[in-house]
Order: sequence, then structure tokens, then C-alpha cells
Amino acid sequence: MTTDEVQEHITAEFEAFDNWMDRYNLLIEMGRDLPPVSQSEKTGDYLIEGCQSKVWLIPEFRDGLIFFKADSDALITKGIISLLVRVLSGRTPSEIKNANLWFIDKINLRQNLSPTRSNGLLAMIKQMRLYAIAFEIKNPDNAG
Repeated sequence: MTTDEVQEHITAEFEAFDNWMDRYNLLIEMGRDLPPVSQSEKTGDYLIEGCQSKVWLIPEFRDGLIFFKADSDALITKGIISLLVRVLSGRTPSEIKNANLWFIDKINLRQNLSPTRSNGLLAMIKQMRLYAIAFEIKNPDNAG
């Protein structure tokens, strides 16, 4: 599936609900569906700076693609990072760097977050893109 196709699925899931209380519950459920991250991976090396809650983002570089695992100590934040993982995990560095994450505005996510959570969302996206840049620098032949 392309990044646009994944974003279309996410948009449809959110548009099935009329109010943001139901959408927050959906977001929480999506966070609960994230594969578990081991305690040994929850280190400062993987902690995202700029988030109100603790968010760990663990990249794995394999076969020219970047796969992400993530966790958070806050339910809503875990749901937010789960959306980004759905869209960006298993992509080339180039796809991650250049992805237009239009679903965020389409589902009015940013508008329904507190300013600190909205800043955290931007920090998560930035970190995913920084991992993509780092992978390109270390592996110029596999950058996609």
C-alpha cells in the first residue's frame, strides 16, 4: 500500500465517527494495537525530545527500508505515534522524508490536540525524518 492509500484508510476510519470523543477512543484503541516494545528498548537513545509524554521510537533498517516500533506512556500519544508508524513504517528513506502527511489535517487531528501535544506530533514526524536522513547518509546505495 502507498502512503496515500494508508492515509485514505485512516481518514475513513476517523470519518466513521461524528464527534471527537469517539475519535479519541479510536485513537486510544489504535495505540493499544501497537506491537509491544521491550523495556530494554525504552532508553534515552530512543526517547523523542519535545513531547509532553514519554515517546520511544525505535527504527530498524532492513533491506533498504525503515521499520518503526513505538510506545508511549500516554494513551492518546501512543495512538498518535501509531498513526505515524502505520503510514511511514516499511518505507524507503526517500518516501519517509518526502511523505505528505495530509491525513493529519484531513481528520482535524492537530486542531483537536492541546498545543503541547501538537508540538509533540511535530517532534515525532521530525524524528522519523531524521532517522531517514541518517539512514541515507550511512547507506547511500540503499536510500531508495
